[in-house]
Amino acid sequence: METQYFKHYSPALGRDMEGKIYGHAGRPVLFIPCQDGRFFDFENFKMTDTWAPWIESGQVMVFSIDTIDKETWSDKGGDAYWRIRRHEQWIRYITDEVVPFIREVVRQRNGWEGDAGVMTFGCSLGATHAANLFYRRPDLFDRMLALSGIYTAEYGFDSYMDEVVYQNSPVHYMSNLPKDHYYIDMYNQRKSVICVGLGPWEMPDSTRRLHHTLMDKGINTWVDYWGSDVAHDWDWWYKQVPYFLPYLLG
Repeated sequence: METQYFKHYSPALGRDMEGKIYGHAGRPVLFIPCQDGRFFDFENFKMTDTWAPWIESGQVMVFSIDTIDKETWSDKGGDAYWRIRRHEQWIRYITDEVVPFIREVVRQRNGWEGDAGVMTFGCSLGATHAANLFYRRPDLFDRMLALSGIYTAEYGFDSYMDEVVYQNSPVHYMSNLPKDHYYIDMYNQRKSVICVGLGPWEMPDSTRRLHHTLMDKGINTWVDYWGSDVAHDWDWWYKQVPYFLPYLLG
């Protein structure tokens, strides 16, 4: 498997950010690590083994990046106003810096013309971020795989709410999306999957809330609930990835 480390200075964050690329060709996938995670988690937690058939065959290139959750969602003792604005800087880092970088790399490798759509992928809080990116920016992200996520910003910010928290809380902003909004056609032209188990450590309530909204708006995200034995753990995410990838890549 071809791999490449990268390190870039981020104007949005005011510091260097690291990442790694897995693969030599194919559809770009942005992997967002679990809570407080680092770019090397994709490899260290053996998710490379699960994705290997698609990476090594040139169907996908996975770009793994760093979170800044320790400064934002996880810092419950910090000031919520500052934390959510720091998180929004990370969102801008992804949309304004990482996505153009990804597109340039895959254009060079695949010979594609135009702007390539990017798949978002994450587990746990990484799934929260992956879904938020997809629903906020369907112009940039055309696939989404979110496993065991929580889709309300209440997880990181409790009862605090302002306009920036709102725009990072899919349960809230999707419920207010007009049914004639042009984003709905964009979502339905793309492919998206949300999966959650009903077993230990899973928190399916926000998935149910979001699922109800998606159905009400006519948004065709595939929302799948796995059984009461399915835990919030890597062993289940290893099983879910190959189950859903053929649909997302088809």
